[in-house]
Amino acid sequence: MIDSLCDQARGQNVAVACFYFDFAAQKEQSVTNVLGALLKQLVGGLEEIPEEISRAYQGQKKVPGGRRLQLSEIVKMLQSTSSKERTFICIDALDECVPEHRAKLLGSLNKILQECPGIRIFVTGRIHILLEIGRGFAGRITSVSISPKRVDIIRYLNSRLGEDTNPDAMDADLEAEILKKIPEDISEMYVPTTLEELPQIIH
Repeated sequence: MIDSLCDQARGQNVAVACFYFDFAAQKEQSVTNVLGALLKQLVGGLEEIPEEISRAYQGQKKVPGGRRLQLSEIVKMLQSTSSKERTFICIDALDECVPEHRAKLLGSLNKILQECPGIRIFVTGRIHILLEIGRGFAGRITSVSISPKRVDIIRYLNSRLGEDTNPDAMDADLEAEILKKIPEDISEMYVPTTLEELPQIIH
């Protein structure tokens, strides 16, 4: 999805930023860090850094010992940056974000969305957070259910098993169990997006 967006955005006045949540890195993935990473990507794509962002970073340097940007400051900067061009923010595996961070992140993204009518936010996550996402965006979402096909999962597993550098470590019974159990345990995923249908997400 990210690659498709970037390909379609090439040559247009469109910005794309993304963040991937990782269960193993929950402590490092605070709301401030997530939005800061998105801001860095968007600013990096601009021909020149907006004056208000430059002033904020220069002001930080003057504080003894330095000071990290506050969440409210990052939200305002994202609003400013996203108002200058059409922007797509993509967040993967939101369900792996700490619940208390998740609510604050959705609230912050909603503030950005309210101030920037040209922004679109694309989120993936398991079904159990769908209602939470709906509340975070005041119900302004379109959700698309993505159910992986068993044949595709088995094809992928076969491909990875074929790349095993130590094939003698697994017997035929274990391989058969893997090919049976994993496809059964794959849960349904939901992909909520705000306001627009996916096939026409840019045009």
